[in-house]
This record gives sequence, structure tokens and C-alpha cells, in this order.
Amino acid sequence: MSVRTPSAYLENLFGLSNKTAIVIGGTGTLGGALADALAGAGAHIVILGRNAEHGASAVHRIQEAGGSAEFLAADATQRADLEQVVVHLKQTGRQSDILVNAAGINSPTPFLEITDEEWDRIFHVNLTSVRIACQVFARDMQERQTRGSILNIASLSAITPLSRVFTYSASKAAVLNLTLNLAREWAKFGIRVNAMSPGFFPAEQNRKVLTPDRVASIMRHTPMDRFGEPQELAGAMLLVASNKAGAFLTGANLVIDGGFCAMTI
Repeated sequence: MSVRTPSAYLENLFGLSNKTAIVIGGTGTLGGALADALAGAGAHIVILGRNAEHGASAVHRIQEAGGSAEFLAADATQRADLEQVVVHLKQTGRQSDILVNAAGINSPTPFLEITDEEWDRIFHVNLTSVRIACQVFARDMQERQTRGSILNIASLSAITPLSRVFTYSASKAAVLNLTLNLAREWAKFGIRVNAMSPGFFPAEQNRKVLTPDRVASIMRHTPMDRFGEPQELAGAMLLVASNKAGAFLTGANLVIDGGFCAMTI
């Protein structure tokens, strides 16, 4: 009778050896934490972004921890850039198994002051990039008949009204809706599509709105009485990514918010 050790069991359930994960927004705080988690489980990480310096830093961090990663300069809102990534993967003997759409920008502009330019810019980065990436990499997965996993980063503001982030909230609500539609459409191809809605995790894109009075309000509405730490997204990321642990998981929105949505009065 064979005995499985806990480490062997977890490796079998969550291990991602021989998998390649595309992480768009992997140079950011949350995207970087998700990339670290995937690399820790054995996946090769391909970080896409426009800032080569930040990309090199993210790759160095992963490699220093014993992981495998590379950075490719690409604008996620440009289809040609992402199609070239598919070509690069084929040339290097890899394929897209996991896609993480974690790019995002925000603005605290009062609603009546939001310009067409600002609205279009935020939607372009937060939503259009997700649409294009899903089209490019899911088409590649379908053509290869690969069981793939896609994770789109939505937001707490996609499901509950939050002040001062009007355009961001609308764009993330659209990301969540798109996720549900794609999960239904692509289940027959073996491609799972899920969303993650983080609560309040301090990052570059939200520091402008984290004023002292807003922080106090957030804490009053968060039962855990603290902000989230980026690495606390790792478990959910590995569940979604694994075709074993998350085999029956699609069309889900994993809300990781310290209980914020559970608080009423």
C-alpha cells in the first residue's frame, strides 16, 4: 500500500509544473503577487507589460525565489502585440495554459468631472485589454485543444457601490459580466474562466483615494479590521489555475475582502 505524503498530495492537486502562465499586469502589486504564486507552484511565468525596468525587476524577484520567468514588452490593448506573444511561445516550445488579466488603472475624479478621454482611457485598459487577451489566448487554447484557465481581476467595486471610483467600478463590473459569459461559452472547449474580486489591498492604483477618512470608513466596514496583503491572494490563484483542484470551477467570482461584503450594520 502506497502512502502519499502531504507534500506529494498538494503537488498533485495544485502543482503547475510544465505549465506556462501569461500574466498581464504582472509588474503591479497584485499582479506580481499572483505571478509569484504561479511560479511557486512550478509554472513558467511570462510577464507582459510596457515598462521593461519593472518587468526585469519582477522576473528577477521570481528567479531569486527559484522560479522560472521572462518578461515580454507588450501593450495588452494592442492585438498584434499579444499575437506576437503566441508566436514567441510556439518558437520556444511553450504554450499558453493559464492567462491572468491583472492590468488596471483608476481615478478618483468626481462623476460630473469625468471627461470622455478619462472614461475611454480607463475602459480601454481595464476592459478592452481583457477582451483582446481572452480572444487571442483562448483562440490559441482552442486550436491546441488545451484545457486552459483564465482569471480576470474584477473588483469589490464591481459588485457593491463604492464612492469616488465611478469609471473604475463600471469597467470592472463589465469585466465580471464578460467573465460569466465566457465561462458559459468556453466550457465545452475545456477552458475555465473565473474572476477574482479583491477587497482593499493598498497598491499604486488606489493610493490616491486612500485618504485618512476613507481608510477609517473602510476599517469600519471590514470585520477583519485591516487591509489585505497581496500574498493572501495566492491560494485562490492556485485553486483557479489548477485543472485538478479547480476542475469544476468556472464562472465563479472569488471575493477576497476580509468580510467587507458581509458587513451591513
